[in-house]
Amino acid sequence: MFDELDLDDALVSACKEMGFKKPTGIQQQVIPAAMEMRDILASAPTGTGKTAAFLLPALQFLLDNPRRDPGACRVLILTPTRELALQVFEQAKALSQFTRFNCGVITGGINYGTDKDLLEQNLDILVATPGRLFEHIEKESFDCREIEIFILDEADRMLDMGFGGIVNQIAAEARWRKQTYLFSATLEGGGVARFARDILNDPIEVQASATRSEQGKILQWIHLCDDAAHKFALLRHILQNQVQTAIVFVKTRDRLMELRGKLDSEGIANCYLQGEMPQDKRNLAIARFKAGEVKLLIATDVAARGIDVPDVSHVINYDMPRTADIYLHRIGRTGRAGKKGTAISLVEAHDIAMVPKVERYTGEALKRRVIEELKPKHKAPKLPAKKKKAPGKKSAAKKKVKKKK
Repeated sequence: MFDELDLDDALVSACKEMGFKKPTGIQQQVIPAAMEMRDILASAPTGTGKTAAFLLPALQFLLDNPRRDPGACRVLILTPTRELALQVFEQAKALSQFTRFNCGVITGGINYGTDKDLLEQNLDILVATPGRLFEHIEKESFDCREIEIFILDEADRMLDMGFGGIVNQIAAEARWRKQTYLFSATLEGGGVARFARDILNDPIEVQASATRSEQGKILQWIHLCDDAAHKFALLRHILQNQVQTAIVFVKTRDRLMELRGKLDSEGIANCYLQGEMPQDKRNLAIARFKAGEVKLLIATDVAARGIDVPDVSHVINYDMPRTADIYLHRIGRTGRAGKKGTAISLVEAHDIAMVPKVERYTGEALKRRVIEELKPKHKAPKLPAKKKKAPGKKSAAKKKVKKKK
């Protein structure tokens, strides 16, 4: 239980108020280590409670070390997207509801006047996107010197979006901090490792897998499509016959607008989310979708992370993603917190090469399914066989590794 983690009664009460029954696996590992003032390097599957895993020890630190004088932000949380920033902010407010802490959020798409009013307040926790916050640092309207805990959420996504340099500069500005947490969906790849070396000090590494109760069972399959018209016919049939709520992913803004036009002409209600979209329109789209006012959200990959809607029954890949890790982030919008979900990919011939890459990355086969009245007329093209290495030859890199051993 949360009271066994040495958390203040105010935080335990907030957890109960929010319906949290017991700590998740990532929370059990991170919270005690963070409360010992260790830097944290953590990865956890989506939907396993990682936001509370970093908010609760940060809030406990603020309770244990009350502010003596009014001042600037003490806990800074950076997130890659506006949607995620707003969701972390809402959870920070909910978890601090029985305290007197002041939480704020700054993202792109909001006018600077609103930011200025917020930054002039006595802030305890600030959630921000890197680009907008750095603009304030450069204009000297945000002071990093009082930051005591610096938290990076979805650091791998920040790197993918090109924020690595800015985040490093913000970390340098906050060099008087006492503690840093870095959370990432995966710790694989040199990018995150270099990032961690740059900003963490002797961290505890946590790689948490979901417990059985936390795991959502996501059924995954594909439909082979002859062409664009066949693909849309399949989508329409699935939406009209199988779906309660769905997020449909496309590659680009142009593809999104094209699909919206087709759905509108069929009388299928939808809302959408894409990059470079005014913040008020983003917020309205997510609010309508969360409230169940609209059952279908069309999105580009800006929404592959950060949308936390508990009851999304389906994720549909209308376009296959560019990489296998993006596929995993997309389908993570369904089957959250132990619930079941379905992920369907509509695959044309030009996308078929992505299927085995996804299967290798996820460790799961994507079964082919057929809708009787919409059977494909053509078979999927055969993929070229991988070239086998000549026997007895090893790469120079492997030889070097062997020598080191």
